[in-house]
Amino acid sequence: MIQAVRQLGAIVEIKGDCLKVRGGDLHAPEEVIDCGNSGQVLRFVGAVAALFSQYTVLTGDASIRRSRPAGPLLDGLTQLGAFAVASRGGGHAPLIVRGPILGGRAMIEGQDSQPVSGLLIAGAFGPCPIELEVQNPGERPWVDLTLDWFRRLGIPYSAKDHMHYRMEGGAHIDPFDYTVPGDWSTAAFPIAAALLTNSELTIENVDIDDCQGDKKLLTILENMGAHFEIRDKKLTLLKESELQGATIDVNDCIDALPILAVIGCFARGRTVLYNGAIARKKESDRIRAMATELTKMGARIEETSDGLVIEPAPLHGAQLQSYHDHRLALALTVAALASSSESEIQGVECIAKTYPQFVADFQSIGAKIEDAF
Repeated sequence: MIQAVRQLGAIVEIKGDCLKVRGGDLHAPEEVIDCGNSGQVLRFVGAVAALFSQYTVLTGDASIRRSRPAGPLLDGLTQLGAFAVASRGGGHAPLIVRGPILGGRAMIEGQDSQPVSGLLIAGAFGPCPIELEVQNPGERPWVDLTLDWFRRLGIPYSAKDHMHYRMEGGAHIDPFDYTVPGDWSTAAFPIAAALLTNSELTIENVDIDDCQGDKKLLTILENMGAHFEIRDKKLTLLKESELQGATIDVNDCIDALPILAVIGCFARGRTVLYNGAIARKKESDRIRAMATELTKMGARIEETSDGLVIEPAPLHGAQLQSYHDHRLALALTVAALASSSESEIQGVECIAKTYPQFVADFQSIGAKIEDAF
C-alpha cells in the first residue's frame, strides 16, 4: 500500500514505527501498480484511480490475477462514468482505470466489502455526489470501519442498512495524528495458541471499542467457554478455558474462519462455521484449504458450500501447505503447536504480509518453532 500511494504522488516517510503521510498533488501513476497479494490495494487504489483523467494499470500476483474478483468494483466505476475494465476479461486483474467519475448512481454486488469501501472513498473525494446501492451486503463491520473514519475526518455521508449510501464529494482532510491499535485479525492467532495450549497470555495495545470485524472473535470464544480480562488496552487470556463446540456465523469476522476451524478441532462437540462463502475468494479458497490441511492432521472436518463442519479430534503432525495465504499459514502453525507431533509447513514466507515478527514473538513466549523464513 505504501508503494502504491507513493506512485499516486503521496509522500510517505517511515521512521521506526511511525509513518508520516503527505498528500497534495496526486495523479495517475507513471508505472503499473503492483498490488502484490493485497486485495485491499487492488480495490481501494483501483477506486481512487478513477479520480484521475489518465490511465492507471493495476496488477498483482497469481492470486490477484486469478482468484480475487474485481467485478463489483469495475461495475461501480463504470456506472459512475469512469472507464474501468479487466484487460483479460473475467473480472480479474490486470485492471485498467481512467476517470474522472461523473457522479450519479451505481448498484453493485456487496458480498466482498472492499469494492464497497473503495467506491465510497472515491465518492468522498470525487467532483460530484454519488449514490451507491449494494446488493447482498457482507463483511459489514469492514464497511463500518470505513464509515467510522469518515466520521473522524468530518467527511459527510449517509448510509442505511448497509445497502444505501450517499457521498457528497469534494471532501478535504485536515492534518491529524493517530495511534494505530493492535489488529484483532492478527491477535486471533496468539489468542488461539494460548487457548489450545492452556497458557496464560497478555496482549497489549488492543482497543475493545474499535469496530474491526474480527473483534467478534472474543465474543465467539467467550460463548464457547474462554475466559478473558480486558483492562487498560490489555487483554489477558486466563488458563483452564474449556471450549464447547458452537454454530458460528463467520461473515462479520470472515478472516477468522481459518483459526476458528482449528479451534473447532479442540472443542467439545460439533462446531459449524457458516455464511462464509466469500472466504473461497480470498488469498486462497480458505474453506477447501483448511479442510484439506486439517484432514492431513487427523481432523474430522467437512466442507459445506459456505463453511465447515468440525467434530472434535486429536491432531497429529503432518506435512502441510500454506497455499501462499498468510492466514492459513498462521492458523496451521497454531494447529501444529497444539498437535501431538511435529509438523512442517511449506510456503510460510507469506506470513510477513501481516505479521513479520510472528516467529520471534512466538519463540519469545516459549513456542517451539524453527525459523524457516
